[in-house]
Amino acid sequence: MSFEVEQVEGVTAPPKARVEDAPAGIGRERDYLSGFLAQKPAGDAPGEPGGALYEAVIGALKDIFDPEIPVNIYDLGLIYGVEVTDGGHAVVTMTLTTPHCPVAESMPAEVELRVASVPGIATADVNLVWDPPWDPQKMSDDAKLELGML
Repeated sequence: MSFEVEQVEGVTAPPKARVEDAPAGIGRERDYLSGFLAQKPAGDAPGEPGGALYEAVIGALKDIFDPEIPVNIYDLGLIYGVEVTDGGHAVVTMTLTTPHCPVAESMPAEVELRVASVPGIATADVNLVWDPPWDPQKMSDDAKLELGML
């Protein structure tokens, strides 16, 4: 098998593509990112995580402290879920550190009262659950630091 080698003086570069040379009527603006870059970020829905109403409910929960432990119930990991509907109905799913907790009767009522007092919340329900059981791993790092566990 043999190859032929050809000597050349130079190669002319192919023409560069230019936007101005594009055929008319292809339906694409010159700066096709202009619409994308001009978009404003979509705001969070009020009842979604990050939304103003949802965050106000979380703020109300952070104002409730466990009487035995100097940490709020949210950072303590007692709040398992918060749902806020468009109609202003809030549902909080929570637990307590133990079923024999001294505030087992009063804490859910306090949570319901505090959440219902948030402007924009019409009604509030609290679901007290025992499964999964609470354990110290559910605490936030701030709570662990406050209690000397970090």
